[in-house]
Amino acid sequence: MTNPLLQKWSTPFEMPPFEDIQAAHFPEAFNQALTNHQGEIQAIASQTQAPSFQNTLLALEASGELLNQTSALFFNLSASHTSPEIQAIERDISPKLAAHSAAMFLNAALFERINKLHQERTKLGLDAESIRLIERYHLDFVRAGANLKDKDRQTFAHYSEKLASCFTQFSQNVLADEAAFCMVLTEADQLKGLPDFVKSAAKQLAKERGLEQHNAHAFTLSRSSITPFMTFSERRDLRQSMWLAWCKRGENPGAHNNETVMKEILKIRLAQARLLGYQNFSEYALADTMAGSAANARDLLMRVWTPARLRAIQEREDLKTLSGLSDLAAWDWHFWTERVRKEKFDLNEAEIKPYLQLHKLMEAMFHVANRLFGVSFKQVENIAKYHNSVTGWEVTSADGKHVGLFLSDNFARSSKRSGAWMSTYRDPMNLTQEVRPIVVNNNNFSQGPEGKPTLLSLDDARTLFHEFGHGLHGLLSQVKYPRLSGTSVLRDFVEFPSQVFENWLMQPQILTEFALHAETGEPMPKALIEKILAAQTFNQGFTTVEYVSSALVDLALHETVDIEHLNFQEFESKTLQSIQMPPAIGMRHRLPHFSHLFSSNSYASAYYVYMWAEVLDADGFDAFIEAGDIFAKDPSQKLHEHIYSAGNRQDPMQAYVAFRGREPTVAPLLTKRGLPAL
Repeated sequence: MTNPLLQKWSTPFEMPPFEDIQAAHFPEAFNQALTNHQGEIQAIASQTQAPSFQNTLLALEASGELLNQTSALFFNLSASHTSPEIQAIERDISPKLAAHSAAMFLNAALFERINKLHQERTKLGLDAESIRLIERYHLDFVRAGANLKDKDRQTFAHYSEKLASCFTQFSQNVLADEAAFCMVLTEADQLKGLPDFVKSAAKQLAKERGLEQHNAHAFTLSRSSITPFMTFSERRDLRQSMWLAWCKRGENPGAHNNETVMKEILKIRLAQARLLGYQNFSEYALADTMAGSAANARDLLMRVWTPARLRAIQEREDLKTLSGLSDLAAWDWHFWTERVRKEKFDLNEAEIKPYLQLHKLMEAMFHVANRLFGVSFKQVENIAKYHNSVTGWEVTSADGKHVGLFLSDNFARSSKRSGAWMSTYRDPMNLTQEVRPIVVNNNNFSQGPEGKPTLLSLDDARTLFHEFGHGLHGLLSQVKYPRLSGTSVLRDFVEFPSQVFENWLMQPQILTEFALHAETGEPMPKALIEKILAAQTFNQGFTTVEYVSSALVDLALHETVDIEHLNFQEFESKTLQSIQMPPAIGMRHRLPHFSHLFSSNSYASAYYVYMWAEVLDADGFDAFIEAGDIFAKDPSQKLHEHIYSAGNRQDPMQAYVAFRGREPTVAPLLTKRGLPAL
């Protein structure tokens, strides 16, 4: 039978023909793609012509088309809509892909050509973007072991292959624990305190899971399910059960316990870092970032930690006073915080949520993108889909030109990993012809009952805007070379375009126009908007502490060299004691399920990047405040030109200065979070 993965797709927008694709098609496609790419690499490396930008760098950029297409499709499915068959293929193919990548980076003849071009890059008559491409390729090869000799090269390659298997195992273990947990409540007493919108979502989830018990309400470990339960449930014992299930992901006894695989990952990272001449993995990981070192990253975190910790301690006292609890615990925080907020600001989540309809907030984010960057979004119905809840939108520029295809996959399901993320089915490039991207945003919202709109919390709404910021970063790219396009920027810069976009959500003119009541259609009252804005810095001690503590534990973990004797619970506890973690607050992510750190190397020793980017986003949005217009033309154009469309065309600090006119300061971040500058 014909393998659709090996055919040219004639579908609208050249979307993968999902209805024809089966898991069994992937092994053949990967084998063919790897063979093709190996041949292309060998041809580039072994040619007799002297290395040139065209016959080496451009040839590399144009290579691997089938591999890129197959990998993008497969790993999007494995994250968004997996199956036992896909998971088995993932366990098999991940180390093979890692071995293939290592073989390319350790190809001595290929690196010799790249190294020669790097040495002569300023004499080749190239533009700045092309020189940047040479520099990034050279650094990629060096950081992947290209300068290593003999046995060290083989060892490094073996480690890369082993890491890929470990990452897959870790991720599948976490997903298994998340998918296995479902708290089903049927009695009125068990549902005490839950607003109608929470119960409606829980009944819908029970229906989706095929639960047949009378009055079944299902709650899972998706944030959009667990957070409202923790916020409103009056059953402290059930809140404790949910909290412990959340914390124990990846740590439960049995086949899905992550301790062994975590140690293996840390050992390999340390070994690879030392082969490359670094003392520890953190030193290696942060060498190619804006921060440059763990010391700089920690300095920023501690400048925020100190005032945040003091604020969190005061917040805890407020909770204890209101609750009367002497043993205030982590599973009490959301519940009593909601009551303190009601007392201090006459504001509660149940009052806000009916105004935050998912479809209206999507209209809002499209509206903001249009006002800032001139792009329009038109829903398309004729695209192939991997799940019926996915929606597609053609994106066009102000002059009607096709910009890309945007996919929105918003709802939680057991076949989807937790969290929220942006990815691509096709990346933008402008090598021999213009290729426009297919970008997808994944969220894990609880879907509304049939015939009813999906309602979001404020946190969910921010997540929606955050991921769309990443989506715009991918969609608007105008960079020539794939290696530099879209979101292929330094790790502590990639969160800036996403986080700065969040700022538009909370602007009164956006809320007035798009925050419409789900039943009455009335816009959010001005008084409610004012209360929301007044409460924006409320509970920021807690929010900051739960994040920064995770980032500090991450840095400390990857500076550790005695991994054999590492006890993860003790390590977390000792690290938190050293920074005087306030009681009754848990880390945002505990290590056994900390996918940022253990599902790839991307955020390892780099979870700090969200705070680093928040310095940029708070300072950057001030450009619009200073202009007196949140859609001011000058900063909008500069944000588009130097940030959203520019990819990795230049050093990120240079890009920021080109947008803002100066380097950022930390003061706006502290102001935004309501924390004093110490």
